[in-house]
Amino acid sequence: MPRISAKHQITLPVEALKRSGLHPGDEVAVESEGSDRIVVRRLSRSPQAGLGVFDGLYEPGYLEHLRSEERA
Repeated sequence: MPRISAKHQITLPVEALKRSGLHPGDEVAVESEGSDRIVVRRLSRSPQAGLGVFDGLYEPGYLEHLRSEERA
């Protein structure tokens, strides 16, 4: 029977993972559903979800400025 370690970690049983279709490397969300239930859900990442990852990395117009210097 799995137990929660002192570092708040738990090892999930292989059979439960097989039935769920979860694999090593999958990103998951862990949520509490009441006082005695924790749910692990696979995060579905679409390519669209990653498009905004670089928002705010550069000031507006910075990349255009660099490109104009390359052309000069």
